[in-house]
Amino acid sequence: MRIRFWGVCGSVPAPVLPEQIKSKVSAIIERLTPRDIESPASRERFLASLPSWLFGTIGGNTPCISVHQGGFNEWIIFDAGSGLRELGNAVAKESQKPVRYHLFFSHFHWDHIQGFPFFDPAYNPAVCIDFYSPKPDLEALLSGQMRSPYFPVTLESCGAEKRFHQLQNPITLNGITITYRKMHHPGDSYAYRLDDGKHRVIYATDTELSAADFIPNKENTAFFRYADLIVLDSQYTLGEAIEKYNWGHSAFSMAVDFAANWEIKHLVLFHHDPAYDDKKLSRILQSARWYLERMNIMGIKISLAMEGLEIAL
Repeated sequence: MRIRFWGVCGSVPAPVLPEQIKSKVSAIIERLTPRDIESPASRERFLASLPSWLFGTIGGNTPCISVHQGGFNEWIIFDAGSGLRELGNAVAKESQKPVRYHLFFSHFHWDHIQGFPFFDPAYNPAVCIDFYSPKPDLEALLSGQMRSPYFPVTLESCGAEKRFHQLQNPITLNGITITYRKMHHPGDSYAYRLDDGKHRVIYATDTELSAADFIPNKENTAFFRYADLIVLDSQYTLGEAIEKYNWGHSAFSMAVDFAANWEIKHLVLFHHDPAYDDKKLSRILQSARWYLERMNIMGIKISLAMEGLEIAL
């Protein structure tokens, strides 16, 4: 399985602002010395020495990840935030374009559906898109945002063949068995587990973890334990999570505790707060790793979800 991140920000798109770019340039100049520009090699060493928050960006598109299984020219996609537009743009450059997409929704808040009207393959009559959700009214929920006065093109006008599926556990696509479970979030949100017989991946955005999620009962154990990778809502610091109790999002430290509790190998911090810039997100990653070390938790890798990040299992 190859997991790729197209949108990683929560709530609303948050593009890099001119002032943030200026701040990055200023910080780079402050680090620069005459020796760093003596030769092409010294310039490369200098660039390589820069912290990641200066040399690039996390990305400001809202949630969308893709999962591709070798040997299948079909894409499995989770959520249709503004990152879905980027996925469509990337596919347009492929020599062998997929003709079928499987699109799963965690829930239907704006930041998880707003990219679909701008997903170019949806307008291609040669393409088939299968939509999946545990909700029974999936088609009506999607079409609602594509009506006047909200959008000039209706869902019915999209040229691709559209199939709508109310999920019943489990479903198998491209050799991957996919199951879901409801998580705690206003209006509900669903986590998905993918299992190809070799690896297990969990996508759990927009969830406010609670003590009940840590209980080693049969349901929790079957869904969470021993996953190779979890993409997990980690929007807040602990202080913010306390202030925003019942808002439906988790603290990064609680995400670390959760991964440790269920012996998950790789935790990807996801659904970043749109108010956070690259520097703060980089510090959150450092704090999560520090917390892991301070709690003497072994065997867990922590990454920060970034647009363009690809993880192969």
